[in-house]
Amino acid sequence: MSGEKSLKVALLGAGTVGAQTARILLEDARALADRSGVKLELIGIAVRNVDAQRDVQLPAELFTTDANALIDQADVVIELLGGLQPAGDYITRALSRGASVITGNKALIAAEGARLNALAAANGAQLRYEAAVAGAIPILRPIADSLAGDHITKVMGIVNGTTNFILDAMDSTGAAFADVLAEAQALGYAEADPTADVGGHDAAAKAAILASLAFHTTVSSDQVYTEGITEVSAADVAAAAAAGYVIKLLAIAQKEDAGVSVRVYPSLIKRSHPLASVRGAFNAVFVEAENAGDLMFYGAGAGGNPTASAVMGDVVAVARQLAAGAPLPNGSADLPVNLLDFEQITTRYWIGLSITDQPGVLARVADVFGTHSVSIESMIQQGGEGSEAASLRILTHLGTEAALRTTVEALQALDVVNTVTSVMRVEGN
Repeated sequence: MSGEKSLKVALLGAGTVGAQTARILLEDARALADRSGVKLELIGIAVRNVDAQRDVQLPAELFTTDANALIDQADVVIELLGGLQPAGDYITRALSRGASVITGNKALIAAEGARLNALAAANGAQLRYEAAVAGAIPILRPIADSLAGDHITKVMGIVNGTTNFILDAMDSTGAAFADVLAEAQALGYAEADPTADVGGHDAAAKAAILASLAFHTTVSSDQVYTEGITEVSAADVAAAAAAGYVIKLLAIAQKEDAGVSVRVYPSLIKRSHPLASVRGAFNAVFVEAENAGDLMFYGAGAGGNPTASAVMGDVVAVARQLAAGAPLPNGSADLPVNLLDFEQITTRYWIGLSITDQPGVLARVADVFGTHSVSIESMIQQGGEGSEAASLRILTHLGTEAALRTTVEALQALDVVNTVTSVMRVEGN
């Protein structure tokens, strides 16, 4: 198309995702122009080291170390550096001058999303971050756009591929956490320092983003109750399997009568639940809405090509709006919502006990639950014949976190309980 409009695109970062994004912008330039109605001109790629080896061969003349100069020439800035700084300063600079920004920076959006959305709105710019949650899976745009006329009541998902790979391998092979983590590191699924993943912090940032969009409010990652998977044992996984459950690290954002709760923790879910079938390093997000009902979004949660696909979806969406000359609002309504204290949430517990094998023990254990107004759904005892100790697994009905926690504390103090071997929550119907 001769005389077509063009947009100058600046790319910050040429790592695994950045390099693939640059490749798509260059190789698919014609198709992208047809889809967006405007030519997308990649004017430069800002990196720390222009001579570094990269997976994709890209024109050397595009590289620069001067990110600020590149930002000041751009209509659209794609930030794929990660981390809070200098990415935060770069995005602030771009939005302040009216350039739209696409980012995959979950940590930054979880920490400063409200400020950056307000800055974008004040300057007539767009801020998009589909790639910040669940890689290639289109989940943020459906929540913000497709379900904008509905009332979302719960978002529950597997949003970290590393932990899902580990828990899935423990479930299928019976191996211990440490052994599977070492395998995940050898295969490249886990970092040399896996703390952000196995500690649940990566999932917490994504949970904050999902909650903010689903409930039109602002939730930061430090407001998300977070537990990782490091304490999940092979015995926990085997016991869950025997009872018809699988253990997954879940990010949960839920609207209850009293307010909104956001949390991340390992949880049992029935094998019949759609999330139970998510294997390996894949991600999935389950959404419950008043009118749409139950929806599940599934796909690759990480990787260069899948995440670059999410980035480019945002690029085309922004380009279409800019080509039309009327950018839409960022959808960043900040409604007042009561964020529930974790002890106020309702859930179910799966409790493992080592108990003294003698008459009357089960009655004494059950009495503790009754004292704290926690109802038992099922109780499974193993071992004990000819030995001094037996294993007991108890599944509760719904109760508040506070009541369930105090019940566990009382069980620990019971003289017929040798130890509380594990405590995990149960989610899903």
